Amino acid sequence: MKKILFSIFLGAALISCSTQKTSNMTDHPNEWKHSTNIYEVNVRQYTQEGTFRAFEKELPRLKDMGVKTLWFMPITPIAQKNKKGPLGSQYAAQDYTSINPEFGTMEDFKHLVDEAHKMGFKVIIDWVANHTGWDHVWTKTNPDFYLIDPKTNDFQIASGMDDIIELDYSNPKMREAMIDAMKFWVRETNIDGFRCDLAAWVEVDFWQQARPEAEKVKPLFWLGEFDELDNPDYGKVFDASYIWNWMHKTKDFNEGKTTFDDLKTLLSRYTAIGDSSMRAWFTSNHDENTWNGTEYEKYGVFAQPLAVFSITWNGVPLIYNGQELPLKTKRLEFFEKDPIPWNGIYELHDFYKTMLNLKSTNTALRGGDPAATSTVLKTSADDKVLAYVRKNGNDEVLVVLNFSKENVPFTIDDSNVSGVFKNVFSGPVKDFAKDKNFYLPVGGYAVMQK
Repeated sequence: MKKILFSIFLGAALISCSTQKTSNMTDHPNEWKHSTNIYEVNVRQYTQEGTFRAFEKELPRLKDMGVKTLWFMPITPIAQKNKKGPLGSQYAAQDYTSINPEFGTMEDFKHLVDEAHKMGFKVIIDWVANHTGWDHVWTKTNPDFYLIDPKTNDFQIASGMDDIIELDYSNPKMREAMIDAMKFWVRETNIDGFRCDLAAWVEVDFWQQARPEAEKVKPLFWLGEFDELDNPDYGKVFDASYIWNWMHKTKDFNEGKTTFDDLKTLLSRYTAIGDSSMRAWFTSNHDENTWNGTEYEKYGVFAQPLAVFSITWNGVPLIYNGQELPLKTKRLEFFEKDPIPWNGIYELHDFYKTMLNLKSTNTALRGGDPAATSTVLKTSADDKVLAYVRKNGNDEVLVVLNFSKENVPFTIDDSNVSGVFKNVFSGPVKDFAKDKNFYLPVGGYAVMQK
């Protein structure tokens, strides 16, 4: 599998991509991963009831919006000892093989997974392997599963978070128990994969051990919370990874702390990783929304262009529940009940519907597929505009994004794009043989398919 080569010049960024289509991934049972998207569900805050049954009623709307994969934040019981706030953190597990009664019963979750599968969704659950809560069942049955703090002779507190304690991955029996717990959910509820919390805090050889064992039940999709630039070995195990560096750098860009060229340089580093794994692009998630602000607070006028980028660049797009409202200034509380303020009006429903359906149906937008190439185009405003075309056979998608805080008229005169394109939102047709002119207002973007 050839890696994409990406070089940045003074006036433009050009990706030179191999058109070789040889890939053993096309025969993988998880072929769907190349065209999927991920929608993160915070069950506690999704509805007033905060239950699986209440969320299940939302499935038809999400299906219409184009959502393909549902990621549920941790669904296991929450430890009560040293818990934070009135409800505690969903990431402080009390038992790896039970359901949080706050959300309902095991039968409720099985019913939700079954209904989601009938409607064509894939389902993944959050898996917190690095640590547990203080009164997890293992603290009583297998205290040797944990690291011990020599200063206190008690369980070792996880880095900076006093409601959780760290597991000992040098213990083979603990590893086996952890893998058995993961297999439990696949076998008993028929989920389709895991989003692995703080994956890089766990030794990579555990994931190398866990994945083939868990997949003895069925093929699974693995999304890891790590940045592959910092943890390349993990990218050889997981199907997709977070892109924290990009998230931080784009926020810095909006705040004037870095340059557009710096963004393009970082993008080139991600591109150089190649297609053996995918990056999960996002503008918000449960951590970001609660602790660092909504996408509008972080990115300002770039919130929508970055959302377009997340769905159309090579990888898999990740959306946090409520972004379709949108949650412009609403930060959801983490340790207490704080429902999403649904009002029956989903301002961005059609935006996401258009974009997510394009992602899932146009082969040019397949993620992690070397047949789907990406080329950054030369424009007359390369210091303000990011323009790129993605191609796969006869399919082509052109994306232009305004990365400045001013209105920008510009032209695209690049041999890598030609022919007739139609705007997927507004319908206008552009024939590049006759018209190479564009105009993007502040926060503007255009997405066109050939």
